[in-house]
Amino acid sequence: MKQNKTILLSILAVILLMQSLFITVPVSATAEDIPPANEAVSDPTPTPVPHNAYYDGKITSNQIKGWPEGPKVEAGSAVLMDANTGAILYSKNAHKKLYPASITKIMTTALAMQRCNPDDTVTFSDYAITHQDVDSSNIGCLVGEQMKVSDCYRAIMLASANEVATAIAEQSCGNLKNFVELMNQTARQIGCTRTHFNNANGLPDKHHYTTAHDMALIARYAWKNTQFRKVATTLEYTIEPTNLYTEPRVLYNHHKMMSNTGYYYEGCLGGKTGYTQAAGNTLVTYAKRGHMTLICVVLQDEGTYTYTDTAALFDYGFNNFKNIQVEKKGPKYLDINLDPLTQTVLDYRQSKSPMFAYHGYFITVPTEIDTDKIYAKTTIIPNPIGNKKLRTSYLYKHNNWFLGASDSYEQQENLLFLAALSS
Repeated sequence: MKQNKTILLSILAVILLMQSLFITVPVSATAEDIPPANEAVSDPTPTPVPHNAYYDGKITSNQIKGWPEGPKVEAGSAVLMDANTGAILYSKNAHKKLYPASITKIMTTALAMQRCNPDDTVTFSDYAITHQDVDSSNIGCLVGEQMKVSDCYRAIMLASANEVATAIAEQSCGNLKNFVELMNQTARQIGCTRTHFNNANGLPDKHHYTTAHDMALIARYAWKNTQFRKVATTLEYTIEPTNLYTEPRVLYNHHKMMSNTGYYYEGCLGGKTGYTQAAGNTLVTYAKRGHMTLICVVLQDEGTYTYTDTAALFDYGFNNFKNIQVEKKGPKYLDINLDPLTQTVLDYRQSKSPMFAYHGYFITVPTEIDTDKIYAKTTIIPNPIGNKKLRTSYLYKHNNWFLGASDSYEQQENLLFLAALSS
């Protein structure tokens, strides 16, 4: 009996020992292997680089056979466009409706420049001052304060001043409602199909949205204006004291790729930043290398990813694409005169036919492209106030991807015949 009791005690001891091993090992591992939140692991186990939910989104341009493969980016939506030809080099969720936030002000500034004299004076209304979020971007303007129109442009594009955007809208069209109607009308005219504006500054509104593709069209439209380019590329500007504000206001451009901030990008000309909680970070950027000027739009991005995403897309564009001139004998390398200030193509013309004057006759193609894969499609565009226009679009045979277009204007009655021959 005593022997049996001894054997039973031995078995119980073994069971308790095994339980202690299986129960205490995980607790010990948790305490030793997971450091406090503020303490770094000296030799961490390799893990994948964290990415957001949009990182693996479909990149439409990567589906084109023979097209250079573009990088993955954190942005929910992104487009890279050649500013001169309008060709889309990179496309990710390009037609997804999203909130633009303050990049709205590109359209606001471009339209105001068409309707206002830069030397005129804006008087700030009660509506312009009080109908803004208190903690949103502003430069502290006051009801009744007077400011030159040219100063307002800088306040909008550099400091993203919301009250100034509303005030310049009122200056342009008498009231905000009329200006918003003009914004939407202009968007439709330049080819935007999924954009609707409901204010001049981009503050959150469920009826205020755009897409990366449409925003690239708007950015390209604005860039054609010399005055806009001058403002958008300004790093620093001082607004002198006004009738109600006794101190000068020094404005700094919010775009971090323009200056030595850690995100500087060689060739960056300027652009516009945006952020709201609903939109996330948004960014429009212009950059040039040699004769090529590119526009990058990222929407629904996060923090400084807006800059690293934009830099990756610019590198992709400049390293993988070129402009070529198109003639009747076929494509050849582009040889053009450039604007000495911006190094961008502002006006390119050739008149080799006595019947037509050609405008913008060059396209954007992958560096290693086989020119046999490029084909032309010609259409006639009616013009109720002048000569008919013959538009030749150049397309990549795979997916009919747009590369650029040329416009020619009727000089003789045989336009229809020539169009039929070229199609």
